[in-house]
Formats: sequence, C-alpha cells, structure tokens
Amino acid sequence: MMRLRFKIAFLTGFLLMLVATVHSQEIISLPSPKTEGGMPLMQALKERKSGREFSSRILSPETLSNLLWAACGVNRPDGRRTAPSARNLQDIDVYVAMGDGLYLYEPKNHQLRKISGEDIRAVTGNQDYVKDAALNLIYVSDLARLNVPDPMAVEFYTGAHTAFAAQNVYLFCASEGLSTVVRGNIDKTALAKKMNLRADQKITLAQSVGYPPKKP
Repeated sequence: MMRLRFKIAFLTGFLLMLVATVHSQEIISLPSPKTEGGMPLMQALKERKSGREFSSRILSPETLSNLLWAACGVNRPDGRRTAPSARNLQDIDVYVAMGDGLYLYEPKNHQLRKISGEDIRAVTGNQDYVKDAALNLIYVSDLARLNVPDPMAVEFYTGAHTAFAAQNVYLFCASEGLSTVVRGNIDKTALAKKMNLRADQKITLAQSVGYPPKKP
C-alpha cells in the first residue's frame, strides 16, 4: 500500500511538472504589426518624454504587437531589425513582464513565448510604480552571441544595443500616447533568478510601458 501511494504521488508530481513545462512553452502569435501611419517623426521627437505614472488599463494585442515590432522587430527580408546592432550580433532579447506572466519576444516569427505564469512586474525594478504598469520590458544581452573577449567592448555593445531598442520604444509610446520610462535601478540578481536566466545572460535595463492615468 505504501509503495502504491508513493508511485501515485510520484506520478502526480511528474504530471504537474510536465503540465507546468508545457504551459511555460506556450507560444502566442502576435497580430501583424501596423507599419504605416502614426505620428510624424519630428512630432514624436518633440513629444518624447519619460512618464512614471500608469493606469491599470492593459494594452490591446495590436498595440503590444506594434510596440514590440518597433522595439526590435524584423523590418527587412534578410531578418535585420528596426534597432541597429553592431556586426549584426543581435545579442539583445526583449522579455515582457505582464500581469499574466513573463514572455520572451521572438522577432523572427513575431511571437511571444511564455516563460512563466507568474506576475513578476514588482521585481523588475525598485520603484513603486513598476508593479502598476501594464508591462515592463526587460532587456537581456545573450553574451554567448557576442563572443567578444574584451570586457569594455562587451559593455559598449550591450549598452548601445539596449539603448537603440529603448529609444524605439520611447518614440512609439510618444506616437501612441503611452507613458514609458527606462530604468536601471534594478536588483538584477533577484530578477535574473525569477527569470531563470543563464549565467551568460545579462540584464541591461528595464522599461515600464502603459497608459497614463486619466486626468481629473
């Protein structure tokens, strides 16, 4: 009887682990990005600013699709992106922390891969408002793709590549009336643990995005 109970408990635990693994690998295809229209560039530059107040309103699938494509989506047949990358190293991955879980944006197929179902927004920064934003983008450099032995060059590449994507997000948010702010005040060790990152994956910055609160 004890042996039977042990086998049942073992099988139950295994099945729960299997379900969790399948759930974490859920793929969400995003709508095709709308690449025409929007605010004129010079006006978007004029309106670009940081905002640290957010309403509880979530982004529609269409807006999320356009946002991620603007950040680092594929804009040419050869697979190159909206954000420049030295030597086309493409070391920056964009993770998306939302209320229903953590996702990895995959530009090649313009889709989200679900990493976990946990809401980790509060861990993406030490500021109070990060938990209220509709989403927090987390920029992660995959150092294995860089293959650069010089530490100073690594800092240069990861910083520049992150900045390119973050500025794209700023301009998109200015065009769409969204609030956003890029942030470096992060407990990167705690966040990397929550995200289950490898040792050769480096968090560079995070960026909160959402609708500003309605004016009274």
